[in-house]
Amino acid sequence: MNEINKDIIRFINKHHVLTLATSVENQPYCANCFYVYDETDNVFIFTTSDQTKHGQDAVRNPRVAASVVLETLVVGKIRGVQITGDMLKPEDEALKKFKKKYLLRFPFAQLLNPEVWILRPDFLKYTDNRLGFGKKLIWEARSTKIE
Repeated sequence: MNEINKDIIRFINKHHVLTLATSVENQPYCANCFYVYDETDNVFIFTTSDQTKHGQDAVRNPRVAASVVLETLVVGKIRGVQITGDMLKPEDEALKKFKKKYLLRFPFAQLLNPEVWILRPDFLKYTDNRLGFGKKLIWEARSTKIE
């Protein structure tokens, strides 16, 4: 797999809430989720349930989109990443590993015995206006480019 630009990874690691978008039968839906990013496996780890609307949607259509943004009114400081990929429930050893990482960052979640899911990205588009207005760094599972 090709390397993800370190600026993208730094940005992702500084934040902890992603907006997740699902779609089934042409009906979109959004949910906000606390996440942990695992750089080694290139996955966003979060918790939800297959009883939620977005969980049910992902079971039917695992292709999702997401975003992580810095809230600012200063145009020159706008930063954010847009993501596409697959939303999956890890199993066995992967489940144990990802759940441990999630609970390390969000220990209060232990009380809920959370269901851990992952978003495995295949596309990341990072906008960072500090690098120049509209500057974008793009990572795709097969290629990396800068716009």
